[in-house]
Amino acid sequence: MRNLSVLISGASIGGPAAAYWLHRYGCTVTVVEKSPTLRLGGQAIDFKGATHRTVLQRMGILDDVLARQTGGHDQTVVDAAGRPLAVIPGEFTGGEIEIARGDLSEILYQHTKNDCEYVFGDSITSLTETASGVHVTFEKGAPRTVDLVIGADGIHSNVRRLAFGPESDYVHFMGHYYALADINLPGDGLMYNEPGRMLAIGGPKASAFFVFGSPELTYDRYDGEQMKQIVSAAYEGGGWRTDEVLRRLPDAGEFTLDSISRVAVDRYARGRIVLLGDAAYGNTLGGFGTGLAIVGGYVLAGELEAADGDHHTAFDRYEKIFRPYAKISKSGNAGPFMAPPTDAAIRRRNLTFRSGLLLKAMLKITDLFATRIKLPDYPRPADRSETATRVS
Repeated sequence: MRNLSVLISGASIGGPAAAYWLHRYGCTVTVVEKSPTLRLGGQAIDFKGATHRTVLQRMGILDDVLARQTGGHDQTVVDAAGRPLAVIPGEFTGGEIEIARGDLSEILYQHTKNDCEYVFGDSITSLTETASGVHVTFEKGAPRTVDLVIGADGIHSNVRRLAFGPESDYVHFMGHYYALADINLPGDGLMYNEPGRMLAIGGPKASAFFVFGSPELTYDRYDGEQMKQIVSAAYEGGGWRTDEVLRRLPDAGEFTLDSISRVAVDRYARGRIVLLGDAAYGNTLGGFGTGLAIVGGYVLAGELEAADGDHHTAFDRYEKIFRPYAKISKSGNAGPFMAPPTDAAIRRRNLTFRSGLLLKAMLKITDLFATRIKLPDYPRPADRSETATRVS
């Protein structure tokens, strides 16, 4: 493939995964990330089945991922008195391989940092496509023109907003919010429900994990204090250890609040600009996002190589191959499952984990979804780090 210059927005999972392959196919790759540093925190994420494992192996990172896997966590569902009601096994919450999101991000960064340019603490402000490229401006950095732009910047994608249209056209709220808080709490893998809200302590997602039903809210996603107040209000009067958690919430270290939403775009690409991962097919807490990002990066880069850099052909092929697989992101809504709306619905959910047959059926369906793609066997060229050049 000719030496395309590719700008990727997002340095979490999908962006570095695509960068890994694009560099090896001879592209000059720049990754721009709004965060001032690599984000090393975050919840546990997972991989499921042979397809995910195969891509990790072909990238040469499977051993690194296995070395840093968490091993999975069982969660015990308790009542208000702390009595156990059901156990959610680690194989359900953590898939075949569970790893902290920040650890996976760091692995991908370490495997690409010497070959690709990373620009932290900056963000794209405009994208103007021309006959020969995309002119890009930034909040801080100097403008540049590149051959292609990849939006791998999450469910609230800046690239999608600039190139496709407003977020409200593509991101569909599903009636719940979730929050993750780094709070030092005693207890390991405990989960408590009341109708419409869930609180978990010491589980695989974070030291404190919240899911609650709500009308759609308007708030500043970068205002931590405002978001903590929203969670406190949503859990006011809660039983079990809710008061203890809320007392410690103001002093929480890392904190995240976001909606449970689904992304639906009619096309993954607009001209020379293409979407990858949650920006194109996200479903919050749906359980498949990380695998879709890793496999999507492999397919997108592989199709550019197969088309010898012809982005029209490559993006059409990426769409044709990947959209049927990405349909898994359209199924399910984690909100009502984690925070059932009624006491009866909570009891039915708990029964699922007390029934071995139901649990096995759910795990089998999950494995089928995760492997429902004929994975192309693209060329795997040698590392080209000694000859790669960077965009200046």
